[in-house]
Amino acid sequence: MLNHVSIGVSDVARSRHFYDAVLQPLGYARLSDSASSVGYGRDSVVLWLGQTDTPVPAHPGSGLHFCFDAATRADVAAFHAAALAAGGTDNGAPGVRADYDANYYAAFAIDPDGYRIEAYCGAPE
Repeated sequence: MLNHVSIGVSDVARSRHFYDAVLQPLGYARLSDSASSVGYGRDSVVLWLGQTDTPVPAHPGSGLHFCFDAATRADVAAFHAAALAAGGTDNGAPGVRADYDANYYAAFAIDPDGYRIEAYCGAPE
């Protein structure tokens, strides 16, 4: 349904460092890079991060978050560890979310701009 998502960030260099680390365990790479934007995906850019003076303020009550597919539960755990090591904040350790589904394995973090991100694997253990 979606071709790509673009979000504004307050410091593209900081976001580049963070998302390089966080998306690598999930098999995503930086496919586009400039002084004012960076794009990530596998075969084409799906996530754009662009430098702006007025990023949309992240608010935990908004419900907005970005969920990335992970191939394995180990990838979900690696995503979470990388997020914390790269300056993110824990928003839910890796684990099964049985209230979503018996095989919904996910981890949650908050990026340096306050955006909530998730990695998800639906494969059974």
